[in-house]
Amino acid sequence: MRITGMNHAVLYVRDARRHAKFYGEVLGFEQVIDGPGGAFAFMRAPESENHHDIAFFSVGEQAGASQAGRRTVGLYHIAWEVPTLAALEEAQRRLQATGALVGASDHGCNKSLYARDPDGLEFEVMWLVPPEH
Repeated sequence: MRITGMNHAVLYVRDARRHAKFYGEVLGFEQVIDGPGGAFAFMRAPESENHHDIAFFSVGEQAGASQAGRRTVGLYHIAWEVPTLAALEEAQRRLQATGALVGASDHGCNKSLYARDPDGLEFEVMWLVPPEH
């Protein structure tokens, strides 16, 4: 088996259109599919060659918060890579402006920002530090 990388992620969310708006405005993602009645949304990252990088499926406002990592198993976060430190700084400004930023970390080999989407699901925006640095 020769896996070459991750192609996309699919998340259940309360409102796919709300997530599409957030990912579009904050991270610059482009919506490629808007499902009927807001049932789902497929989005592509600004410089991606994938058909879509993430999809959201609406489950309704009555859905409870994720308990993954607290009471249940589940996904912790998805990490989005940016090409430069300047792009990471821009992401930080955008995430702070929306109140989504919840943390930052320097892992040595990469610098990371941690944020939460409209349903409180965590994601990371990270820059790989070039080996010469």
